[in-house]
Amino acid sequence: MRKPAVLTAKEAVDLIHDGDTLCTIAMTLISASETVLKEVENRFLEQGHPRDLTFFHTCGQASIGMPGGMTRLAHEGLLKRVYGGHWGQSAKMMDLIAGNKIEAFNLPQGQMANMFHSMALKEPGKLSKIGIGTYIDPRVEGGKMNQKTKDCGDDAVGLVTVDGEEYIQYKPVPIDVLLIRGTFADENGNLSTAHEAMVLEVLPAVMATKRWGGKVIAQVERIVKAGSISPKDVVVPGVLIDGIVVCDDPFEDHRQTRSWYYDPSYSGQGLAPEQAAATIPLTERKVIGRRAMAELVPDQIINIGTGIPNDVIGPIIAEEGLSDTVMVTVESGVYGGTPQATIDFGISMNAQALIPHDRQFELYNGTGIDYTFMGAGEMDENCNVNATRMGSKAPGAGGFIDITATAKNVIFCSTFTGGGLKVGFSDDGIEIRQEGKFKKLVKQVQQISYNGKVALKNGQNALYVTERAVFRLTENGPMLIEVAKGVDIQKDILDQMEFTPLIAEDLIYTDTAMYSDGPAGLKALIDAKES
Repeated sequence: MRKPAVLTAKEAVDLIHDGDTLCTIAMTLISASETVLKEVENRFLEQGHPRDLTFFHTCGQASIGMPGGMTRLAHEGLLKRVYGGHWGQSAKMMDLIAGNKIEAFNLPQGQMANMFHSMALKEPGKLSKIGIGTYIDPRVEGGKMNQKTKDCGDDAVGLVTVDGEEYIQYKPVPIDVLLIRGTFADENGNLSTAHEAMVLEVLPAVMATKRWGGKVIAQVERIVKAGSISPKDVVVPGVLIDGIVVCDDPFEDHRQTRSWYYDPSYSGQGLAPEQAAATIPLTERKVIGRRAMAELVPDQIINIGTGIPNDVIGPIIAEEGLSDTVMVTVESGVYGGTPQATIDFGISMNAQALIPHDRQFELYNGTGIDYTFMGAGEMDENCNVNATRMGSKAPGAGGFIDITATAKNVIFCSTFTGGGLKVGFSDDGIEIRQEGKFKKLVKQVQQISYNGKVALKNGQNALYVTERAVFRLTENGPMLIEVAKGVDIQKDILDQMEFTPLIAEDLIYTDTAMYSDGPAGLKALIDAKES
């Protein structure tokens, strides 16, 4: 019977040749194959090889200000081109892109995850309406994130018409080497991901790689006796794996997350006490999260994205006792529990279910989530939203484009201005103590991550929620529908915008309960509504 070879990290990297396409599966640093990635980086820095790699990755695979994940590949010369979903936590990767040092195609994360299916099936690409009217659209930017990419002569997407309707064609990318991670492999190479905090898209990526004749390398914590892993717990059969690398320093290079080595409450082996979910302090971010959640009705399935939503909505759900009122999901495949923030984005304490990352996007892109809460960088007078490029820095889309394109209700969460904003709260409302240095409500967004006209044509309800004002997106432009007590509408709102919004005739004040130190009463507010 065919079995994978047990390799050292050095032997595994010997399988990666100059000019290859390397694919890795992880999110943030969760499930990152650090033992192998370290050796790739060290080999390049010492010998200059492997070099000129094409790097394909669906999720952002880095942790802000820390080494690891795709940041180990972020060297000029090591990479020639990257097809990626998100780079926001890897400053080095964003610097390479901004400096025109590598070619960079940014594609929606969910489309990339499901490209593995189309590639495995030898289809001529994945067809989708996701991305139409945004910078992904080949008539806009084609997902090309710098001039080097625009000049390279290749395209990652095309436009096709089927039965009179336009679709974006996400073109296949042949994979030479795939890096995956599991917790255990048995003596036959059968892979278990028991202690991983996400399911991710490991098996589809393996199937796609084998279709191209590529090599599959799996990093594991240990090898166990053949037959000791239940067949239903085998994520990848051993006959589909070419090499197994046993991590020689699991406390450093095989951590469940960057923040801790292993906690069973994140991978389903145990439950943490409910009080373990910490209450977050009152800030403008928490106020924005509370006001955004006040839009909810009972019994809805919601999604939370990176930025303000992921940092505050999970803790707010716990503090307000809303876990039985709404079902929170995260793009990684999480259902329920208390989602974690920032460097540990994508996992949840005491989750009810963990499904594969690619399958989660079938819900988001097909049925469409009831409510999504998304961070935002800019909004313009045409109701377009930018969440993917800030100046020369291009963090990319992640799941933003996939999820906002089909959600029934889209709630953007953003501070009104950026760069040094300081706000105080009281029972009387809010006080702008120091205005931000730059405006976020602009004449024209730098990049169209969300096309307001397309969304409104599709019947979406969309709001833009800030600490001092709420806007509803309409066919005639953003409409100011609500303001916080304590603000001067002219000085604190209109003068801080580059365009003049519509103003609702029935303009109202935000409920000052949103500014309270204790729970804001969201459960009673939401439960009183009809679903």
